[in-house]
Amino acid sequence: MATARYHHTATLLPNGKVLIAGGFAGETACALTPPPLSSAELYDPATGTFSPTGSMSFARGHHVATLLQDGTVLIVGGQGDIQNPVAAEIYDPATGTFTVVGSLGTARGRATATLLPDGEVLIAGGTSAPTAELFDPTTRTFSATG
Repeated sequence: MATARYHHTATLLPNGKVLIAGGFAGETACALTPPPLSSAELYDPATGTFSPTGSMSFARGHHVATLLQDGTVLIVGGQGDIQNPVAAEIYDPATGTFTVVGSLGTARGRATATLLPDGEVLIAGGTSAPTAELFDPTTRTFSATG
């Protein structure tokens, strides 16, 4: 990779490439206060190479990434950017850009995100967040759920 990072996400895209986004700078989790990253890279397994792509709007690690049914990637939660710990964004592989799409109701680091059969994403748990939310990709909004 061009940037050493850990606690990032790696998402297989429909074109066979892998989106690697965010995380914390460095090679190990032993750094005292590593800076979060907003940068992202694409890994091409066919050539074994990494190439830069757009950067996230907010630096974050311990976030989750979910491939949506339309081939874009939802990036949610995480820790690191104290300016906006609840912001969510979507990566579009066609343009190589990230776009902010709203905010979670609760800040979540180390949560889970699961694509449901109807296309919605269930975001559950996380550090200090014993609740769950749904992301609707059609309206690009979050709502609390049981």
